[in-house]
Amino acid sequence: MPDNAPNRLELNGITKQFPGVLANDTVSFNIAPGEIHALLGENGAGKSTLVKMIYGIMKSDAGSMVWDGEPFEVSNPKEARAKGIGMVFQHFSLFEALTVLENIALGMDGSLSLKELETKVVEVMQAYGLTLQPDRMVSSLSVGERQRIEIVRALLLNPKLLIMDEPTSVLTPQEVKQLFTTLRQLASEGCSILYISHKLNEIKELCHNATILRGGKVVGECNPAEETSKSMAEMMIGGSLKEISKGETNIFGDVLLNVGSLSLAKSHDFGTALKDISFEVRQGEIFGVAGVAGNGQNELLAVLSGEALAKGEDDIILHGKSIGHFGPNHRRKVGLCCVPEERNGHAAVSDFSLSDNAILTARHRKNLVKTGMILNGPSVAYADEIIKKFGVMATGSRANAGSLSGGNLQKFIMGREILQVPEVLVVSQPTWGVDAGAAAFIHQALVDMAQAGSAIVVISQDLDELLALCETISVINEGTLSKAMEVKGISIDEVGLLMGGVHGANNVDQANDIDKEVSNAVQA
Repeated sequence: MPDNAPNRLELNGITKQFPGVLANDTVSFNIAPGEIHALLGENGAGKSTLVKMIYGIMKSDAGSMVWDGEPFEVSNPKEARAKGIGMVFQHFSLFEALTVLENIALGMDGSLSLKELETKVVEVMQAYGLTLQPDRMVSSLSVGERQRIEIVRALLLNPKLLIMDEPTSVLTPQEVKQLFTTLRQLASEGCSILYISHKLNEIKELCHNATILRGGKVVGECNPAEETSKSMAEMMIGGSLKEISKGETNIFGDVLLNVGSLSLAKSHDFGTALKDISFEVRQGEIFGVAGVAGNGQNELLAVLSGEALAKGEDDIILHGKSIGHFGPNHRRKVGLCCVPEERNGHAAVSDFSLSDNAILTARHRKNLVKTGMILNGPSVAYADEIIKKFGVMATGSRANAGSLSGGNLQKFIMGREILQVPEVLVVSQPTWGVDAGAAAFIHQALVDMAQAGSAIVVISQDLDELLALCETISVINEGTLSKAMEVKGISIDEVGLLMGGVHGANNVDQANDIDKEVSNAVQA
């Protein structure tokens, strides 16, 4: 781009207020043509509100925007797309019962025939190395392939600005490489990219500049290549970020949880059947289960927690005792606690107070009921203990769970289970949607719990999180669990291939051979 070319987008004093919340406070920054610009911030920092105003979903209360040197205002997404703004949302808006081409057609503003549209789709895919079959049903596609549909749909508009919201949260490492190749090609052709992600190592690798929001205000700008992930996280939270403190040596005790030949049929048409799942977790060990969303993680948590019962009583053994036929309450009593992925409605009831939410899972292990009656004093005391020890920002134990931010509610839920001191804790997505400070606190709490003698199973889509926390890791894909691998010396490429569906690779060499084939295909 010429040095004197105007900025693609300028934000000047953008302000947006909701009842009781100032979401954006005089936000100003610029994005140049061909620039990949990161937008960083904790949960509630104002990122989503800001991009919704750029895309026309919301209107600002004050401030102005400039597009290619001209005043700019849009009242809806259709106007934004007409200007050349495309957006790929974190949660895909696709119909599984339709084909790739039919889904793309539903998101287009023009009136092309399906045949004309297919020609354009093929041209875009060939130009950017996005491999998809237009006639395939979406229900048969991986998560990475589904994201490509959203990207192709945006690229058909010849965007001048592409907004990406957490685009790699459900991708394998190989799919991330392909996505970055596409984004760099777009930037080289003059398309600007506004990139939102909590994965700071990816920001360092991809982005030219970054704007940091905190509490709705711009608190800093930086060149990610010149920063560390830690320094950017500290700019986001406005303080120092502690790294996970783990012991120098891992000495594990007896096997506390043994899962053998566990299978589970689909509970509904869009579920995933579990097939011959086997693993064990020792005292003091953190065992990780990696995988792309929708490959059986929810089903695995359900059968481990007792929400779904195993076929055989001996399929799940807790410290030598068969518990496969026990329900959730009985499993908690004998020492197995769980934290599901969904905070609201599954792990906590939004309209209940924190003390009532504490009773829901801790009533037996913490003696919060007697002869069927709730003991209010001990219940409030336990909730207060959780709030204090886990740094939960709340007005007190009487506050409704729904009044807490996502990160604080997650800390409360994690504290509620950890302070019960179970022999085994199974937790799904422990830091999903949680800011860097809260995530670091939760990670350290899990490490401390393991070092105190518990066995922990962490189910997560965040591979970086698993590599930082766990001693052992397996990958779940289409309901099948890979062999357990020690994290020390693990091959990220091998893990990525397993996440993408390569099973039975008996050694790293074989996995690497397949990875070379994938890389060659991407480069071609």
